[in-house]
Amino acid sequence: MISKKDTTEKLWAGRFRVPLDPEVERFSSSLPIDRRLYRYDIRGSIAHSQTLAKAGLLTLRESSRMVKGLKQIEREIDAGAFVFTNEDEDIHMAIERRLTSLVGKVGGKLHTGRSRNDQVAVDVRMYVKDRVNDLIRGVIRFQQALVNCAGHHRDVVMPGYTHLQRAQPVLFAHHLLAYVEMLERDKQRLRDALKRIDVMPLGSGALAGPNFPLDRKYTAHILGFRAVTENSLDAVSDRDFILETLGILSILMTHLSRLSEELILWSSKEFQFVELDDAVCTGSSMMPQKKNPDVPELVRGKTGRVYGHLIGLLTVMKGLPLSYNRDLQEDKVPLFDAVETVSACVNLYPKLFQSITVNREVLAAAVQDEWLFATDLADYLVTRGVPFREAHHIVGRMVRFCSDHHRKFTDFTLKELQTFASQFDKGAIEVLTVEGSLKRKSAIGGTARKRVEKRLAVLEKALQREAN
Repeated sequence: MISKKDTTEKLWAGRFRVPLDPEVERFSSSLPIDRRLYRYDIRGSIAHSQTLAKAGLLTLRESSRMVKGLKQIEREIDAGAFVFTNEDEDIHMAIERRLTSLVGKVGGKLHTGRSRNDQVAVDVRMYVKDRVNDLIRGVIRFQQALVNCAGHHRDVVMPGYTHLQRAQPVLFAHHLLAYVEMLERDKQRLRDALKRIDVMPLGSGALAGPNFPLDRKYTAHILGFRAVTENSLDAVSDRDFILETLGILSILMTHLSRLSEELILWSSKEFQFVELDDAVCTGSSMMPQKKNPDVPELVRGKTGRVYGHLIGLLTVMKGLPLSYNRDLQEDKVPLFDAVETVSACVNLYPKLFQSITVNREVLAAAVQDEWLFATDLADYLVTRGVPFREAHHIVGRMVRFCSDHHRKFTDFTLKELQTFASQFDKGAIEVLTVEGSLKRKSAIGGTARKRVEKRLAVLEKALQREAN
């Protein structure tokens, strides 16, 4: 709750003759947004008070009183009993004001050697660290759902596509595992970003560093950071770690959007490859027969929202001189919303694949399209000594002939095949089968059954290890 009565002057009001205009106060307040950082702000304040005690700037008794007061504030906010006031510009000021009311003037010592500039920087880094680790766990669960679905449908074959035109037969499992590979790269990017996120800026002061012998490595150890920043100007004005995170989230959403588009197509009447469970679909307010793939559509739509947050923050950052500028207050809306949006999408998608119905009969009929074997037929000629470009041309003429005369490859006698190329022999007809086509694609990364089974086994074991 926020009190309507403003009873205390600003903590920074010493050099000002008149109070802040109420409209400016409302406009400049970040409290409605950054109040969610309260746990991190309290953690940072506890660590800072302990560092001040280590430096002799607080007594152990004073530090203990502060820690006790800060923990009480956390309990109050958890319980919804904390009273925010109009003067609280941000979560930092709100907590410091309440701490001073709890422990007296000693609360005013907490801000020794720090600024809101390095304070917010450390809060946001701790928040991003936690959310990135949460996302990594979510991506692992999503990968497991895809791998499990692939394993349950390991015998299903489907047409593979290029340009949204049927191209060659592939295992349905192989298609799903393509998204597992995309998510693997997303997961690697998130883990790699943690190296740059996990650097502590606290102890940089407003811009030039503190005037006190603060042991920043000690503070970093308390807060669980692996390193400290090396330049105070950069530390308080850097938002690269947010931009990098938003970039990674944008790529992740690209992958989810591509998958969403395929599910939307596959579940349409035109394809009918899959059916999404009723629990993840909605109906039409007008047309009784409709079953709409709302979740994939929303994920596809939210992708643009995440992209927008990345572009928005890049635009905020592009012209800022060193060091801190109030513009940086605008980093939290895009960060919080993007993280929450992507997390919701990643956490929801496993439900779709745990309940999806794969229409085996429809897919089995679709892979009987003989054009899917055209490349296999050309490759067969290559094994008979024909250069691939020539073989490609020969099979292209065969396709045109079949199209013009309503024929199929399998309609040809051996003698007719040899009118197109003398190198054809009776083994050519054996090429024109689904299993024959799959079996020949046995190189690493191919869709041969043995190759896909091997990859499934590797992924199942690796994901199980990561999940534990």
